Amino acid sequence: MPLFRYKAFTPAGDAIDGAMEASSAEEVIARIQDAGNLPVEAKPADAVGGGGFLGLFRKRDALSADQVLQFTQQLATLLGAGQPLDRALQILLDLPESEAARKVIERIRETVRGGAPLSAGLEQQHGMFSKLYINMVRAGEVGGSLHDTLRRLADYLERSKALKESVINALIYPVILVLMVLGSLALLLGYVVPQFMPLFQDMGAELPLLTQIVLWVGDALNAGWWMILGIFVLLLVVLRRQLNDPQRRAQIDAWLLQRGRIGDLVAKIETARLARTLGTLLHNGVPLLASLSIARNVMGNLALVEAVDESAEAVKTGSGLALSLARSKRFPRLALQMVQVGEESGELDTMLLKVADTFDIEVRNTLDRLLAALVPLLTIVMAGVIAMIVLAILLPILDLSTVVG
Repeated sequence: MPLFRYKAFTPAGDAIDGAMEASSAEEVIARIQDAGNLPVEAKPADAVGGGGFLGLFRKRDALSADQVLQFTQQLATLLGAGQPLDRALQILLDLPESEAARKVIERIRETVRGGAPLSAGLEQQHGMFSKLYINMVRAGEVGGSLHDTLRRLADYLERSKALKESVINALIYPVILVLMVLGSLALLLGYVVPQFMPLFQDMGAELPLLTQIVLWVGDALNAGWWMILGIFVLLLVVLRRQLNDPQRRAQIDAWLLQRGRIGDLVAKIETARLARTLGTLLHNGVPLLASLSIARNVMGNLALVEAVDESAEAVKTGSGLALSLARSKRFPRLALQMVQVGEESGELDTMLLKVADTFDIEVRNTLDRLLAALVPLLTIVMAGVIAMIVLAILLPILDLSTVVG
């Protein structure tokens, strides 16, 4: 019999992994569930860590976030209309999707036709569906509410996508403006300013300090642009290495959380992600400790991830979620108060979803305020720098005209 490696969580929230001989991954999952544990993944031993050269080709069949959302919404609609799972997958296969999406749906359908649950078919797609996605589907299958689970999962994916897009859209205009500022300065200093160098040399007069500085910068940019570009690339490489080091990344993320409005914005974005993920998992019957272990993976700030890990350890000893999260002093106070109310009323999952909705709105409002202040500031800085360059060029000419007059 083939050997499978698996990962699971105990009812107490402890992570377990190991190897098991079985006829299929579905049998491994069934054994783990029979033992009272929550399976996370089960795959052939020779496929564990799969990547490498073949992994490059698998990525070509990967589904985008939009395709996963569309698949979830369509499958939830078909199941809600009373279609059997096999028939629903066949209908999705006939829809005008991309070739990669059709291949994925076909593999899932064949797995389901072989008698395996939908979660097993999703798990076999080489990481195209997240652990959160698979565990929610598995919980829905156990509870007999797959249609409702998929509907809530589609809502979760849509709201998460909306939050991400709101952040990206808010940053597009400032980024374009910054690039325009840098491009204008490079053009002025690297091309326009050096054109005046012969004129100033013919004048023979001592140039003002501001003019000397601007001419030096323009000459350096014109002659050594390749060196400046190399330094910039080197800085990017160093920054990337720093961010790839977990310990250093956690320090940077912790520093970022302390940077006033930017830190508040990061904390609100991460809190919204964590709350929506936790609330959705809990609503689908996933235990709190297992939910925390899964939800931590949707967060991008390692300092907050460490805070969640510490909170999970505190929850294991009987501490409340709100109290354990509050110990890190890194999550918004309003979110902690709402979580505490949810715990006291016995509706933690509902309250967590309300926390996510509240902070989605907070993020949008904060982004709007920051953008309203940032755009005029960048415009003023750009106008000031250009005015300084123009003044540096005009000063010697004005001095010369004064002397001649």
